[in-house]
Amino acid sequence: MLKFSKNLVILIFIFFGVTTNSFGNISSEFINNIVNKASNILSSNQTKELKIEQLIKIGEETTDIDGIGFYILGKHRKNLNEEQKIEYKKIFRTYFLKYFSGTMVEYDEAKIVVVSEDVKNEKYTIVNSKLLATAERPEISIDWRVYTKDPAKPLIRDLVIEGVSLARAQKEEFNSIIINNDGDIGALFATLKEYNNK
Repeated sequence: MLKFSKNLVILIFIFFGVTTNSFGNISSEFINNIVNKASNILSSNQTKELKIEQLIKIGEETTDIDGIGFYILGKHRKNLNEEQKIEYKKIFRTYFLKYFSGTMVEYDEAKIVVVSEDVKNEKYTIVNSKLLATAERPEISIDWRVYTKDPAKPLIRDLVIEGVSLARAQKEEFNSIIINNDGDIGALFATLKEYNNK
């Protein structure tokens, strides 16, 4: 059974209420646009099904799903033939977007403030933010890893919540599934398909 990191749920909150300071950086503007679109969708009177369709579109347009998917696969990627790579990309994309949109649609508020940015190089910027505390939860630090090789199309590559990389956590989970099935990557494919078909 595929398990999801508890921190993945926090990922969903991130898209609902980010507010930014006056940064001119592409990455901050990019993130702000994402959350504004998502917030408008979630607060609308549309049906849940229509909201999910639009949230899926946001995920497709703003996230490097293929890059994340192959990073998560890790060392097992080299064992895939071309046909398997194509199959994995298709399965992972469906899995990612289903989980992203299905969880996201259940929430309608959270406030995240962008506090700083760290341009690592021309390809990556880390946007530092915090999920504001409420009566139910403490303040949480959240860092966005934004891929900026193409300035006209930045893409989210990872989120680091309280020092924990969500992509890395999922990488360990996928690796565990494969290792526990004698290295059979088909077991991972089957687990993802089972989730996708629910």
